[in-house]
Amino acid sequence: MASELYNIIEGVSREKGIDPQIVVSAVEDAIVVATRKYYKTQENLRAVLDKDSGKINAYAVKSIVETPEQVEDPNLQVTVEQARKLDPAAEAGGELLIPKVTEGILGRIAAQLAKQVIFQKVREAERDTVYNEYIGHVNEIVNATVKRLEGPDVILDIGKAEARMGRKEQSRLESFAVGERIRVVIVRVEKATKGPGVIASRSAPELVQHLFQTEVPEIYDGTVVIRAIAREAGERTKIAVMSKDKDVDAVGACVGMKGMRVQSIIRELRGEKIDIIEYHEDPVTFAEKALQPAKVSRVTIVDAADKHLEVVVDDTQLSLAIGKKGQNVRLAAKLLGWKIDIKSEEEKRQEVEQQMSALVTQTVTPLELVTGLGEGLVEKLKAAGVNTVESLADMTPEQLEAIEGIGPKTVEKISIAVNNYFASLDGGEAVAAAEPENSGEAATEAVLSEESLAEGTVEADALAAEPDSAGEAESPVDGELEAAKLAAEAEPPESAAKEVAEAATDQAPTEEAPEDKQS
Repeated sequence: MASELYNIIEGVSREKGIDPQIVVSAVEDAIVVATRKYYKTQENLRAVLDKDSGKINAYAVKSIVETPEQVEDPNLQVTVEQARKLDPAAEAGGELLIPKVTEGILGRIAAQLAKQVIFQKVREAERDTVYNEYIGHVNEIVNATVKRLEGPDVILDIGKAEARMGRKEQSRLESFAVGERIRVVIVRVEKATKGPGVIASRSAPELVQHLFQTEVPEIYDGTVVIRAIAREAGERTKIAVMSKDKDVDAVGACVGMKGMRVQSIIRELRGEKIDIIEYHEDPVTFAEKALQPAKVSRVTIVDAADKHLEVVVDDTQLSLAIGKKGQNVRLAAKLLGWKIDIKSEEEKRQEVEQQMSALVTQTVTPLELVTGLGEGLVEKLKAAGVNTVESLADMTPEQLEAIEGIGPKTVEKISIAVNNYFASLDGGEAVAAAEPENSGEAATEAVLSEESLAEGTVEADALAAEPDSAGEAESPVDGELEAAKLAAEAEPPESAAKEVAEAATDQAPTEEAPEDKQS
């Protein structure tokens, strides 16, 4: 018959759900600790519980060796000759158990120490038992009872152990009372140093999956399959389903007649919104469904390898597609497993216009290619940040004069050089500026505008005579002839020829009469 102590040990084992032998070992270890503390010895001690009497005996354990020379530590070893004085059957290589008196000498401190060791060992055994029991049930649904509330955390009784449900594992729509029965998901099992090692959750997607399996027979028997779930607990859940039977509507089966099935799940989740979406292998079609209730204009795959989609919606549907704080598009992206960029029609139109503008490459011409600009002037322009002919052409005279070292005459020179450069690109003739070679005086520049030529008129100042290298000026007759020729280029052939002929007649010298010569 088992002793009273052993019966108590068995009762504790059943209550904690652990093996009785683990408790017995804990008691024996506690006696060893208390005995060593009392005797202050370094001997190898061992305690043994007598199941029938309930008595716990403590022993000093020593190894038996042949000769005294082999004894390295008297606390741990003994010769055969010494061992046989206590145990005639002792042999070399065996162990000698030397009894230690414990009754009446361990005292209150030793008993308290033994109690602490027992509790510690039992807790360790309990944690191991809980870990081994629930590690194989991760992501499964269990029924639990709210045991107590510790701040924001809820402690649950899940049968053989306690589970903790932290604030992040709860839905913001839910609150719990002690004694309330709820269904939770075991998300992980930990070997914690204190407290329960099972972590439960009401925010995990597996809870929604389990609820649909319970409420929808087609999901339970495998006719309808849940392909993906994206959830933000307390806000919204998107669930993608597909049917293996063409005669069964997957979405309709989940919704139920008059929405009874899905409404039952919504009540369990305290009013959380649920979107049931038909699954498609084609990511474009799937994305259109996943972004419901927004209406999608078009979906484009940006990068299939990187799983990147671009979705364009009407301007009025943009806020609905994005959702409150981006929730709708965030859940859709999580459901698809693709990155989604949402743009309105206006945003897409502007983007296309920018891309088209970028395709029209603008010519960039260095200032050095303009022959009319000297090296010094080019350096001044570059110092002011003007590096291309195009940027120079866009500047006003006032902007050019604002540059240090550039005056009105230099601005005029720059204008002529730029005009000549662009005229040469268009196949036209550049108008050269005549400068005196030997004189230090500034020459008057003759510039003929294309508009003046088109109208058949020539400005008088453009025909002003310039001094040549010999210092001689053109005669007035030569000037008239040159003006007539220029006008002929712009006027009709008949009138131009007539004007040129008249000028030539005026220029021809008149022969003197013989009598005039004689006189």
